[in-house]
Order: sequence, then C-alpha cells, then structure tokens
Amino acid sequence: MNVEELVRDSLRQQAAEQPSAGPGFADRVLAAHRRRRTRRLASVATATAAVVAMAVAVPLLDSGKDDVRPAGVLDSKEIHAHPDQSPPRDLISAGNVALAAYYTSKTVAQTDDVGVVVRTYWLLDQKTGTYQKTTRWSAVAVAPGMRTAAVLEQGLPAHRIGLLDLTTGKIERWIPVDRGVGGLAFSRDGKKLVATTYGENPDLRDRQKDQAALEWVPRFGKSSRTGFLVLDVASGKSSWSSVPPGRDTNARQDFAFSRDGRLVYSAIIGGHDGMQQFYDLGGRKVAAPADEKYLRSDVSARLSPDGTLAAVGLTKERPDTSYSEIVDPRTGKRITLVRGAELLAWVDDKRLIAYERAPGSGEYRPMLVLVTIGSEKIVQLSGPHAHQTDFSRQDWQPVFAER
Repeated sequence: MNVEELVRDSLRQQAAEQPSAGPGFADRVLAAHRRRRTRRLASVATATAAVVAMAVAVPLLDSGKDDVRPAGVLDSKEIHAHPDQSPPRDLISAGNVALAAYYTSKTVAQTDDVGVVVRTYWLLDQKTGTYQKTTRWSAVAVAPGMRTAAVLEQGLPAHRIGLLDLTTGKIERWIPVDRGVGGLAFSRDGKKLVATTYGENPDLRDRQKDQAALEWVPRFGKSSRTGFLVLDVASGKSSWSSVPPGRDTNARQDFAFSRDGRLVYSAIIGGHDGMQQFYDLGGRKVAAPADEKYLRSDVSARLSPDGTLAAVGLTKERPDTSYSEIVDPRTGKRITLVRGAELLAWVDDKRLIAYERAPGSGEYRPMLVLVTIGSEKIVQLSGPHAHQTDFSRQDWQPVFAER
C-alpha cells in the first residue's frame, strides 16, 4: 500500500469517528494496517459531519438586530492566520469563511467491553475573537453569519435540538423531536434541517483487547440508524422517513442535504472510496443530481460557490507533494489540480481551505492551509496537529462556516 492510498484510507478512518462530515491522518491508518490488516476501515464521511463539515445556512434569530460583535473581528474578509497555534486560540479565517469552532474527542469506557466517544467543543467568542471551551454539546453545526448554531446535548441519541445564539451563548429555543437524533445538517437555504435518527448512540466503540494502539474501534457494518427527520426550522414541525441501515452502513452514517435541498444523501461502503446514496425526502432511493454525481462523500468541500467546480480526492500522480483534483461536476472530467491533501471548504470560486502535511515531518501531521487554483503558493493558517500516540483520542477537528 503506497502513501497516497494510506492518506485516502486515513480520511475514511477519521471520517468514521466524526458526528457531521469528516477526514484524518495517514499515520493512524498506517499503524492500524500494520496491526490489523484484516479489518479495514471504511468511508462514512458526510457533509454534515463532517470532520470538518462546512456549515450551511440556517435562518438567523433576529438576524443581527442586536449584533454584539466588534467591527473587524468577523466582518473583515482579510486572512487571519495563526501558524504558531495548534489548536487555535485566535480567529482563523479567509475571505468569506471562518473557523467557527473546533472539537476534540476521546473514547471513555462505559463497561469492560464498550466505550463511547465524547467530544469537547471550542466555539468562537464573537466579542474577543478567541475560541472558548464547552463540554455541553455532542454536536454543533454553525450557520452562515456565525450568529446561530444547532446543537445536541451529550448522551446521544438526543430528543431535542437547540438553536444556540452564538453572540450571547444562550439557547434561543429548543425543538423537541419524537425520535432519538445523533446528527444534524442544514439545507443550503437554511429553511430545513435534516436530523439523522438512531436507536442507540452511534458513537459507541468496542474494545479490541489484543490491540493496544487501537484499543477502541467503531462498529463497522453494524448500525442502529433508523432514518431521518426533516424539520422546518422556523416552525419546528418535522416529518420522519425510515431508511434501514443495511450492510453498507457503519455505526455513524449521517444524512446531509443535496445542494438544492430537495434530496438527502449519506455515505455508503462500496467498491470505491467516497460512495454516496441519495434519497428523496420520503426516504426512497433516487439517482444523484446531475451536478453531484461525481462528488465524494469523504471530501467535504464539494461544489464551489458558483457550482461550476467540484472538489474531489487526492491524486496519486504527484507522490512528492499533495495535490487534489478539481473536476467538472457534470462530467467528472478533470479541470485542474490544486495543492492540498484534503479539500475542506471553498473560500470563493478560486480558493479553498485544505489540510496539508507539515513540512519536514515523517508522519502525516495535517495543518490548515489556504490554496489557490492555478498557483503553487500555500498560506499556512494553523499549526500542525500533534504527534499521534493515543488512538482513543482525536486531535482538534475544524468546523467552518460562512461569515
């Protein structure tokens, strides 16, 4: 197995650890394959959860009538980079996209044989431009404008969804739901919310007693997912659709909306990386939309703002440096290559935020960078992740949102 395959497989493994959305580290997978080659981890990332799920629109509560954010903290479209900080302490942003939050996770034993992933979030303080820790939430999805977030409390599956005012840190209202929820994603217009429903916590882990470095493993091919709720955010009204998990579903396999909000999709395990299955809002399987047919569930950037470019996977053609493909979303034909081991979020129609390998490192320690189509130049936005030794823990994972 070569380095590029390890990197791609690492993205699949890290995605399996996420709530909404995303991606991870090749060295972890290298260690995993050396210890247990017979149990290969499969891709389950979605735009929701993404590791780094790019937050999409939700109707803002009072839409900034009493915006307490100081001028210049979030309104500036300049690049705010802190290459000396990992995890970040101060605002990271570029153009119209900002790091709205990030989280770490660790597996906590519940019994001798079963554990559960517990996440700790750091949310951007709108007044100071710094990230502040909270242990209250198991999932956070941040809306454009970064004034509102949808949240789930610890102890999944949850039976209510909170709408959090990010300028005050207070819950504006709770939306009760009649089925247990484990994942959230907004439609692009912000009017609808898809909540993935589960019969038990999708972040349960089984102890692998003969593998010290990978002691806790997800329940691959074994899911309690029951379907999804589609909620009207303004009214809180919802409808539920049953979607049996099948053998192509991992323990956590969240739904997200298609670009136009008329369908939802989730990742599936199949013959190649990044496979995705679309459903109508009644839960029936349908074909992928024309402009999303060639997207990958394990690449969170997906379509450019104008919809003319699609971010897809890491290419094997340049083993000396990490490059990812940009393709025509309707034909799948390559348009160009762009720097970056993993494309996380579009900043505009020419620039993206990506993960890149820290220079001079013999292991894959990703750092956030800004890359530009047609340019070899990268701008480092954060410091690299720490050296990975404890695989029951996960280094900080970014959550991006439009400003």
